[in-house]
Parts: sequence; C-alpha cells; structure tokens
Amino acid sequence: MQLERDEWRARFANVKHGAFHLELRDVYGVPAESGPFTRWLAGIPETDEEITARRSGWGALVQGITSTGRTVRRVRVVTEPHTDYIRWEHEGTTFNVEFGEDIRWLPRHQFPTDLALPVEGRDWWLLDETSIVVNLVDAEGRAAGMELVEDPAVVADCVRVRDLLWPLGIPHADYKPVTA
Repeated sequence: MQLERDEWRARFANVKHGAFHLELRDVYGVPAESGPFTRWLAGIPETDEEITARRSGWGALVQGITSTGRTVRRVRVVTEPHTDYIRWEHEGTTFNVEFGEDIRWLPRHQFPTDLALPVEGRDWWLLDETSIVVNLVDAEGRAAGMELVEDPAVVADCVRVRDLLWPLGIPHADYKPVTA
C-alpha cells in the first residue's frame, strides 16, 4: 500500500517503542537536499535558516519521540572510500545525534556477504516491529514514494536483519569518513 508523506510522519511520530532505519545507498536524490549539498561541495556552510528548518522539521519530529524514551536508530551501510554525498551526510549527522537519533555506520566490505536483504534490498523503516515503510526510488535514485508493508513474515525478516546489523555498526562518534 502506498503511503502519503503525512501518513508516514504520523505513523513515525506515534511509534510506541521506536523506529529503525536501514540505509543502503551511497547517493540519494532528495530534491530538498540538492541546494545545501551543492553549496557544501563549494565549501559554503549551511545558512542559519537551513539549520533552523532542520531543527524545526526532522529535529522536532525525532525529539518528540526520543524525549519520551522511545528510540530512533539507523544503520547506514556505506562504501569506502565515501562518495561526496556520504561525506556530506556524515558531517550533518551531528544534528541527527543532537536530536536523539542513535546512528551507526557499517562499511559495505564488513556487511555479511551471505545476508539476503528483505524488500528487494531497498531502504526501509521498521516501526515498532509491526510494520515496514519501504523507501521507493526511481531509476535516477530520486524518492518515488513509500510503501507500507505489514506482512508479519516481512516484518520478522526486517527485525532479523536489524538485530544482525546493529551490533556490527560503528557508532557515529567513533566512525571517521574515508576518502580516496
């Protein structure tokens, strides 16, 4: 079932225990990020307005969850050396951590080679171990919507993958970007 952005935000904000995100791509085509990313590549820092928007948008959403004892966790599987996008993402992760997210990095060469990924190897959010929100992308890697999956077997598979990858991930504070 396709999920609208507002419904996704409501489901995310109302998790009872927590949310977990698995990211598998080295580049994302998020339209709202193109300007800030391009400026970062040019060495131009974020504006006060962009920082305020980040804090009042994603930051407020995550803090609303984590301030009540619920969790927001994420594992980013990344290729080393990193793409420019991943280096930019790593630098910006300090905000995510400030908001209460627990983020870990897993170098792709340390990813279990025999691990079959659920939902066709796409990125996904696990919400309360009861549902999955799959991030859909088009051929150019741009966001193409979200799909809600509540099949217990798929959810159980995602729980298994989370439980396997989480301890393999390197906490953000301990992970340093790798350049060529």
